[in-house]
Amino acid sequence: MRVKDLPESDRPRERLLRQGPRALSDRELLALVLGAGLPGCDAIEVAARLIDAQGCLASLAAAEASTLSRLPGIGPARAARVAAAFELARRAANGAERRRIQGSADLATVSAPYLRGLRHERVVVIACTAAGRVLRVIPLTEGATDRSLVPVRDVLSAVLGIGGAAFGVAHNHPSGRLDPSPSDRRVTGALRDAAETVGLRFLDHVILTETAWARVS
Repeated sequence: MRVKDLPESDRPRERLLRQGPRALSDRELLALVLGAGLPGCDAIEVAARLIDAQGCLASLAAAEASTLSRLPGIGPARAARVAAAFELARRAANGAERRRIQGSADLATVSAPYLRGLRHERVVVIACTAAGRVLRVIPLTEGATDRSLVPVRDVLSAVLGIGGAAFGVAHNHPSGRLDPSPSDRRVTGALRDAAETVGLRFLDHVILTETAWARVS
């Protein structure tokens, strides 16, 4: 049954307002984010197809907007809407803006929502104040499986550009292996040296898998 054929009280928006968002299914919530359907296909059907195309809701949450925009009937506007909704959810769950980095475990915790669930490698920079309060988590580079590079100059520019005084770096290993590569170790040394040169404090470089994390020492 299409949304417009449902009694008004049973439509997703009305049910959410009356019963709260937990009363809705994944596809109904996503349909509200999408806003509208397509000719011959209502918003709930489009939402169901979108989830199915990515395999599950978690994979959809990790998908890039550019990937979603190429799916039939989605396009750039809807893809941006979906990506923005999931990013807001990650930030709310993580509370990164309110956290303080007191050790490597905090870096792993703050960066996890930005790195887990991806099929490719991503590098993020966690920029902090001198006291360790997180200013911003900045996705920096995207790469093939376990092959992303950490551009030292771009890291420093990103931190200095928002007025940071300290920073850490994290990246994921989609293969599930925690072992740092030789290049991981080299770039960690380069980050430490470069940070000292420009007066920043380098906190650490950590690797994340889906279930664990490790320092790049």
